[in-house]
Amino acid sequence: MKIEKRSKNDVTILDLKGKILIGDGIDELREAINNAIKEKETKLLLNFKSVPYLDSTGLGEVVRSYTSVKKEGGVVKIVNLTQKVRDLLSVTKLITVFETFEDEDKAVASF
Repeated sequence: MKIEKRSKNDVTILDLKGKILIGDGIDELREAINNAIKEKETKLLLNFKSVPYLDSTGLGEVVRSYTSVKKEGGVVKIVNLTQKVRDLLSVTKLITVFETFEDEDKAVASF
């Protein structure tokens, strides 16, 4: 998995690319979130456009990221969910926890 970090206004966008599975992508996501917290970047937008799949471990890491940032007074939102990932979030009822968007500009404006 690769993660590219960029900013739009005062929102940090993490473009996630690849699957988030046990042993693949978990450490990268954790490191990116921890670095953002250290740098006081508390408005995070996770871009799932290039994430075709995540397993339960990956889902757990996304939830951990959400709670870690929230504990520091920040907010995590999600944009561009693929259908498989959206279905997983719906089945687990986590779609009600995360604020999700189809449009990046609308997501950034929501902060």
